[in-house]
Amino acid sequence: MSDVEDLTAEEVAEEGDDGPLEAQLEDVDTELREGPCTESVSRFGRLTSGPEESIWTFLCEAQLVGFEQARKQFLEVGRDSRPVMRAAYECFRTGATPDTIMAQVADNGGHDTFYGLLYVGLWEEAHGDAAAARKAITSAVQTQYAQRSGDYMASLARVHCLRRGWPTEA
Repeated sequence: MSDVEDLTAEEVAEEGDDGPLEAQLEDVDTELREGPCTESVSRFGRLTSGPEESIWTFLCEAQLVGFEQARKQFLEVGRDSRPVMRAAYECFRTGATPDTIMAQVADNGGHDTFYGLLYVGLWEEAHGDAAAARKAITSAVQTQYAQRSGDYMASLARVHCLRRGWPTEA
């Protein structure tokens, strides 16, 4: 079998379902099963230490190894300057209820409101409460911040809603 980089489009088509791409995917699956990633590495090769990376890593790993194990290997980060993200980080790290996240929201429809609602929704979804997740995440995408900021995470939240058939507008 050839290396993927050396194949022409025709050769890729000939490789079929058992071709090099399938083999690479199997390798990735094996790697994930045998040792979930416990370090977040930026595209520059340095460790990144943000609450978002820790939370998203936790959410992915919890699906693979369960909440208890994912919490044991939760990525530690330094103090974030945003109170709402510090609260979200602690909530996911400790398993505390997400009401602590919204308690840190200091604006009305802005950045804090959007991020607070998004992470409350993600927490609820991870814990199996689809109705609460829908309410929080659809509220997040309907904030002024999500509608006007151009923030990548606002786009991500909209796609999250669309993939689930949830409304993105009031």
